[in-house]
Amino acid sequence: MNKNLKVIANGIINENPTFVQLLGMCPTLAVTTSLKNGIGMGLSATAVLVASNVLISLLRKLIPEKVRIAAYIVIIATFVTIIDLLLKAFLPSLADQLGIFIPLIVVNCIILARAEAFASKNTVGKSALDGLGMGLGFTCALILISAVREFLGAGTLFDIKVYGDIITPPAIVTMAPGGFIVLGSLIALINHIAAKRKAGDK
Repeated sequence: MNKNLKVIANGIINENPTFVQLLGMCPTLAVTTSLKNGIGMGLSATAVLVASNVLISLLRKLIPEKVRIAAYIVIIATFVTIIDLLLKAFLPSLADQLGIFIPLIVVNCIILARAEAFASKNTVGKSALDGLGMGLGFTCALILISAVREFLGAGTLFDIKVYGDIITPPAIVTMAPGGFIVLGSLIALINHIAAKRKAGDK
């Protein structure tokens, strides 16, 4: 596989921030009650990841070691503010739905972790690909969790009714306990599939 594709695939599969590293649990559990919210949060975080990784990589040799974390947070906060303002201007309903969780991207451990572990040590191109891969991995995880929770808990997908006339959807799935149950079940399923593949390769 091409080296660039490997960097992207790493964030989506091998080091998926949600299902493998268990990072960013707060927005994962809070906003995944609907597909629209999951996609909106995932793409917003991806944009911030790519942009902040690129700028941190560009400035990595200029940022003093003692203030690097503070500098990373300032850079990340700048891009989060841009995304927040763009959402409020062009997608106000989505901005209202995501609420405080867009500003909280500033302290999302996925973004800080990639800034510290990757962008501060690698070239601009690799850092951009790493941000893209991690962002897509996070987005895919949110889409999967959102789809399951919205379908089972509300009987809809993208707010379009799929079922619910005869069977009443269990509303608990869209509540906080349902988020934990769905997330845990998906992680267990993914680990089971991964273990089976490893056993099959031997």
